[in-house]
Formats: sequence, C-alpha cells, structure tokens
Amino acid sequence: MCGIFGYWDRSRTPLDGDALQRMAQSLVHRGPDDEGVWNQPQRGVAIGNRRLSIIDLGGGHQPFVSDDGQVAVVQNGEIFNYVELAAELRAQGVRLDTGSDTEVILRLYEREGIACLKRLNGMFAIAIDDAREDALYLVRDRIGVKPLYVCDDGTRAVFGSEIKAILPADRSRWSPDAIDLEAVHHYLTFNYIPAPWTIWQGVRHVMPGTWMKFTRAGHMQTQRWWSLADQRERDHDFGAWAEEFMAVLDDATRIRLRADVPWGAFLSGGVDSSSIVGLMARHVQAPVKTFCIGFADPRFDESAYAAEAARRFGCDHQMEVAELNMLDRWPKALHHLDQPHGDASFMPTLRVSELAARHVKVVLTGDGGDELFAGYDKYAQWFARPGVDALGADSFQRGYFDSISLFTPQAKLALYRPELRVRLQGVDSFTEAARPWFDEAAHFDRVNQALYLDMQLLLSGNNLVKPDRMGMAVSIEARTPFLDWRMMELAFRSRGNTKLDRASGDKKYWYKKAVTSLIGQDLAYRKKQMFTVPIGEWFRNESYPWLKGLLDGSDVLRAWFEPAAVSSMLERHRDGRENFTRELRALAALAMWERQP
Repeated sequence: MCGIFGYWDRSRTPLDGDALQRMAQSLVHRGPDDEGVWNQPQRGVAIGNRRLSIIDLGGGHQPFVSDDGQVAVVQNGEIFNYVELAAELRAQGVRLDTGSDTEVILRLYEREGIACLKRLNGMFAIAIDDAREDALYLVRDRIGVKPLYVCDDGTRAVFGSEIKAILPADRSRWSPDAIDLEAVHHYLTFNYIPAPWTIWQGVRHVMPGTWMKFTRAGHMQTQRWWSLADQRERDHDFGAWAEEFMAVLDDATRIRLRADVPWGAFLSGGVDSSSIVGLMARHVQAPVKTFCIGFADPRFDESAYAAEAARRFGCDHQMEVAELNMLDRWPKALHHLDQPHGDASFMPTLRVSELAARHVKVVLTGDGGDELFAGYDKYAQWFARPGVDALGADSFQRGYFDSISLFTPQAKLALYRPELRVRLQGVDSFTEAARPWFDEAAHFDRVNQALYLDMQLLLSGNNLVKPDRMGMAVSIEARTPFLDWRMMELAFRSRGNTKLDRASGDKKYWYKKAVTSLIGQDLAYRKKQMFTVPIGEWFRNESYPWLKGLLDGSDVLRAWFEPAAVSSMLERHRDGRENFTRELRALAALAMWERQP
C-alpha cells in the first residue's frame, strides 16, 4: 500500500522540484515508511511513491527502473499473485533482484507491454514512464479498489492517489469557482460523487479497469482492459457452484495473507467478515488477530456476533466499546476523503481502523460481498414490489435508480436557487451516471442488472473509498478477498435467483448455504445489521444546535441552495414530522468539506 503521484508535460516543461516534494508530503499517511521519485526534468515527467512497506521491506523501494533506464514503475497496492508470476519469470530466465511485487510488474511490462495487466491479480494503481515510447501510462485495477486521480489541461497532466496530491502542481485551480456543480448535482442524487466526476472541475478519476496513455502529440488514449460485463450467466447446479465458490474464496483469501508485516481482519460477525476470518484461520497456525468496535446502544452493537465468530475460529480478538456520538471524527474523515461523502459509516470505520493500527499493518475485510451477492435489504424490497416483473426495460431502470436516489430531481429543483436551477437545467443523473452502466448490463437478468449498477457506482464510488481512505488515514492496508477478479466473474456468471430468493426474500441465497458449514447456522443467517451510527437522532437532539450552525454558516450552501428550503428540512426533521437523516447528512458533509484547509 502506498501513494503515488507525478506529472507528464507535453512541452517537456519541468515541474518545480518543490512542488514534487509537496505532492509527496501530502501522501505521507499513505506511505510513512519510504519515499522515491523518478524525476526526468529534461523530458518533463516524474513519477513518485510514498511507501507503506508490506512486502520485501528492505528491497521494495520504488520506483523500480529497468536496467537500461528506459522504463520506470510505481504502484499503490499489491499484486497478490506475484509469487507465481515471479517463479514463471525466473523459469524464463528473467533476473529478479528483489522479492517485491512491483519489480514483477516492471519485468512483465518489459516483456509483454501493457497487455501484462490481465496477468495481475491484485488491487493497484500504477504509473509507468516508458521513454522508449515517450509515453506515460496510468492504470487502475479492475473494480477500483485503489484510487487514482488525474488533472489534464491539455499541456500538463498531473496525477495522484488522492486529490490533495494534485493541488501543489497548480494552486491557482483550487477556488470556489472551480467547484464542479454538475458533480454536486450528482452528489445529491447518490450521496457521493460518482466516477469519473470529482468535486473539482478538470480533476477526474482514472476509471476502474482502464488505462490512460499520455503522449507528446497532445493525445490522451484511454482503453478499458477489463469489464465485468464480459461475463455471461449460466445455469448452475448448487453443489458444483458451492464447490467453485468456496475454492475461489479460499484461494483469494490465502494469497491475501502474503505480507512481511503483522496482519489481521475486521470482524463484525456478519456473514462476509466471518467467512473471511474462517478461511484465514485455515491457512495459519497462530490465532488470527481480529478487530471490532461495539456500542453501548444495542441497536448498533454487533460485538456479540463478532465475539461468537472469534471464539469459533480461535482468534486473538480485540474489541473496544466506542463512543456513540462520533461527530468529532467527521472532519478528519472528510479531510482524507478530499470531497463530500454523506455516508455516516466512515466514522466507525475510522474508529475500528485506529484500533487495528495499534496491532497490525494489514487487515482483510468482507467488502464487496453485498454488491456481488445481493446482501442489502434494498434488493429484497425492490424486487418484492407488485408489478416489478412486468416493467419494461426503461421503467425498470428508472424505477430502481429512483429507489436508490437521495434527492429526487424535483427535490433538487426545490432546493436550488434560481440561478443554479438554470445552470443545471438538463443535467440528469440517470442519463449521465446510471444509464451507461445499465446499457452494459442489459444481457444480465434484472437482479444482476441492479447489482452491476451498484458494483460500478456504489462500490467504487463510496463503499471501497471507505476502507481505503479510513485505513490509509492511520497507515494500514485493507485487502478485499471478495473482489478477487475470479470471484467477481463467478458472481456475474451466476443468475440472480442464486443470490436473491424472490419467494422468501432471502439474500445471498446460495452463498449463505455454501458457507454454513464453515461459519455455522447462527452467523450465516443472522439478521443483517448496517455498520453505522444513529446520526439522525443526534440531529434531532444534542447535535441540533451544531448542525444548524454548520448549515447556516456555510457559504457554499447559501450560494447554491434556498435557505428557506434547508431550514424547513432541518426543522421538520427536528420536530419528528419527517425523517431527513440522509439528506441532512449529505448537506452537512458538503458544508464540512467546505471548511477543510
């Protein structure tokens, strides 16, 4: 795990050396152990790395540079099958000087070019400076576990693992006038800003499963090198499916235990984290270190389930009862997010990350299981609606989209000031952010179409941001076995009725049957509990004065939104007439983001 940064100038104008150092410094939390920069001012290019040392602690210094000095590579992340790839390269006579997975990327690229990406099983954001082509490649892993942002003005492209790493290259860009109001419009729809947009004009995500190539001619080439939509559903026998599912998940977990530092797991006692910990325990002799936070309020406390799972697998379990009101952690979370997110679960994720960081540098998590196998209540609720099967394609897509939207289009128009309403006229979040993914997934059944949309938007836009940024805030690496490419492809070769039993509303239908012998009936079929905090109650009670002061004092909210509409929402929520928890969270996150230095 690391942070990467750098630039590519088409006119070969070098970036100020102090700017490179400030870019590196902005990512120290992602890589506190080491720093390296490949700086070629005569060519107008540099790639750099801040390293969190996980594999080959002594030999893994980045960048890795080819023997002839023509190719340099940095990465943020891990290549989990690097052991097998290294053995294959050595068998072919390739010299490897270290045990680093990044050196494996370099040697594969030298032999196979950018096509080598399909051989990598991992989570990664990679930058490759190739002087032979006089080009810079930026690469992102298949589903976007690792972040990567780029700002390209046509002359110079600047990139970084976090948006804050781009800022030192051109401070003149960062002003209220540079805020992307179309991105804000999408934020109010989704509760996060969907890729490729960011809060800043001109700053965009490198999309998951995509590489970008920058050359001198002013061109920027983009190519999708992996797509989940390439899968085709098949009929499966449960026995054969369960055997393949368990074999893939077991191996995905096994290779994610490769590290030269202490590691553990987040354990909530839910089906996902319990399955991962159960498989971890099969591959090690020492007890697995597991981490959980509990709450005094039983509505939000999962610690008893986590303790049950820890006992079952003989874990070295660490649990702390956390303070319930975590609003004081919200500014720190937003600092590491770089843009507004309305999801309150970032706060408890930061809290459990702080606990884990006192003991380990790597954790395995259960992220991805809900999106792959229909684990959220919203899936059962949507597909239980009367008449849902009779909907045409467009009505189905619009209907599901509306069910997951935060503010409806009408609610946004009522919130906006007249000038913003005019400015955003014709901007439609469904058409621009959702429909392209639905179009890719049209060959899937309807359950899988809904899951595909959430894989591309919710997972990469919010749910994977959570373990990455909150873990990196305290310099620990989160690994996600469910998002091994083999598991993702298996999931989308599986029909929707293997995930959601429409008759009973049972979620993760075959998955839970497959893991019951591993984790036990009680953990497999316990009621799902969201990892969150009762922020809506705080807004009605002890935190109401804070929230009112925050919203009333926001220059951004006053500039864009009708104060009377915001005040009405706040008062109706406080009085219990309506529940605007999610809407107020989103506005509060926007106002707090505005205050970030």
